[in-house]
Amino acid sequence: MKVLWVFAHPEQASLSGALFAEGREALRDSGHRIETSDLYAMKWKAAVDADDYENPGDENQGDGRLVVTQASRQAYERGLLSPDVRAELAKLAWADVIVVQFPLWWYSVPAILKGWFDRVFVKGFAYGVGDPAHPGRTLRYGDGALAGKRVLTVVTIGSPEKALGPRGINGQLDQLLFPLLHGTFWYVGLTVLDPVCVFGADRLSNSGFQAAAELLRTRLAGIATAEPIPYRYQNRGDYDDDLVLLPDHAAGRTGLGVHVDQSALFGQEVSPVEHVEQTE
Repeated sequence: MKVLWVFAHPEQASLSGALFAEGREALRDSGHRIETSDLYAMKWKAAVDADDYENPGDENQGDGRLVVTQASRQAYERGLLSPDVRAELAKLAWADVIVVQFPLWWYSVPAILKGWFDRVFVKGFAYGVGDPAHPGRTLRYGDGALAGKRVLTVVTIGSPEKALGPRGINGQLDQLLFPLLHGTFWYVGLTVLDPVCVFGADRLSNSGFQAAAELLRTRLAGIATAEPIPYRYQNRGDYDDDLVLLPDHAAGRTGLGVHVDQSALFGQEVSPVEHVEQTE
């Protein structure tokens, strides 16, 4: 398979950097082809601005304001996106699988990775694609130009696991990752695999690192066949015209979990997270 690995950590001599190296070696050993986007090494520009569009032209409002959605679509369609963005789009189009690796900082991804999504997931490519079967709707939440491609998240976390459990002070991890896994990846049509998480990352022992590396290798070995998180599709009958879940689905329940189709889990836990945690 063709794998694009997007790496967002400023230090190669870190736990994240070591796992990045282990993961690439595992993929090569399995015969996969690899492209990488090492964002800090690339000195990736995180901020969206008019420089992303070589000739914004009529994508600006009459008062000179830049309308990013319009500018990105028209620049994409005309081949006028900046060269660095075009290079990332080519990698995405090439890849069968995307691995996105980052440390969890302030409950989210590092700014440089958020900027990669902001600049690369442009309208007309990653979103804003019309649905011929539903006039007025777009292909999103399970459908779209990136449908059929898989994505695996690898995240290192300083917190101990229990503090990210159902009653942990840091909040429940699957809910913290929901904006990324569902609101970004599933939104653009990617098939979302359960994330690989390493807890207590700042205190991981040598044996803990070996366990983390082995877990990563195991998950990478199954990237082609692993069952994904069964998020509900927008346009396949689960939601009404206002994009609200129909009352006969997850009846009586609210919250983020209702957007996972539990009938597809066959007794598995909802959105299980495989992980390694430092032990004393």
